[in-house]
Amino acid sequence: MSKKLFIVLAIFLYGCKSKVEKIKPTIESISESIYASGTVKSKNQYQVFAPVNGIVDDVFVSEGDTIKKGASILSVSNEAQRLNKENAELTERFSDLNANQGKLNEAKLFVEFAKNKMKNDSTLFFKQKTLWQQQVGTGVELEQRELAFQNSKTAYYSSQVKLNDLKRQLDFTSSQSKKNLLISTKLESDYTLKSEIDGIVYSISKSKGEIVGVQTPLAVIGDANKFILEMQVDEHDILKIKKGLIVLVTLDSYKGKVFEASVTKINPLMNERSKTFLVEAEFLKQPELLYPNITFEANIVLQSKENALLIPRNFVQNDTLVFKSNGDKVLVKTGLRDYQKIEILSGISAEDELIKPTE
Repeated sequence: MSKKLFIVLAIFLYGCKSKVEKIKPTIESISESIYASGTVKSKNQYQVFAPVNGIVDDVFVSEGDTIKKGASILSVSNEAQRLNKENAELTERFSDLNANQGKLNEAKLFVEFAKNKMKNDSTLFFKQKTLWQQQVGTGVELEQRELAFQNSKTAYYSSQVKLNDLKRQLDFTSSQSKKNLLISTKLESDYTLKSEIDGIVYSISKSKGEIVGVQTPLAVIGDANKFILEMQVDEHDILKIKKGLIVLVTLDSYKGKVFEASVTKINPLMNERSKTFLVEAEFLKQPELLYPNITFEANIVLQSKENALLIPRNFVQNDTLVFKSNGDKVLVKTGLRDYQKIEILSGISAEDELIKPTE
């Protein structure tokens, strides 16, 4: 072999040998976590819908306004409902007890008249009866007096029944008309949409004069200061998620910063389309400024450990075997792992030099 060829071969062998990647284990902290992504939502955020079809009559707030619970957001005009309320008002006034006092007074007069007539016919009957016992008068006259007394007594009781029936009818009609007016008033008030919470108006999607339907969202209202994190967690990982776990959050709006949150809610129903579960978390220390629907990435920390013996995951073959630089193959027991590193529980020490397994 020529000297020139030997030098080339030596350089080649040295170059191959120098490409072998070598490392030593490090002592660091490690956290095992589950990746999730999601969006920021205002706490108590909800969409406002109209109860009926109609036309926007007025808008009382603008986007970005703070709003108190019960304050008006916008009103919807509906001509049919306005006419229904007016009709209920007319019926209520017509059926009011005070408006029908004349009917009651008339019925009471009939009762009083029938009562007086009954008393008079009673007196005449018993007088005629006394005379008959003294052999004065005729039997026909006695029968006529008795018949008149019985008729007037029947008329008196009948007038009392009619008076009581009239009272019940007027009471019922008056109460019913008042209830109908309350219902119409309540329905009309529902046409003025009011805030359910103290918060902020994040959006108004309709303007005055626009047509709206019952399925059309008109506004989005939410808490002005408190936000929640809504994450989608894969069904394979959901059983590992528990309330109280720490969540490390990164936001595109705050590049380079990591915020801590805590899992607060796990929705038990899986989304069949995405095969994920909705998990909610809340910031432990919230960023100074946030807006709904900002996207984020998160790592839900399952467990963590300080002073762990770590090596890169690609230095472990099948999660059980490592290769020392002296050529030895060693079975190892592994522990926690993240996306880059894995904990070694036994098999090697921090002094061992390892090489990367060949593909």
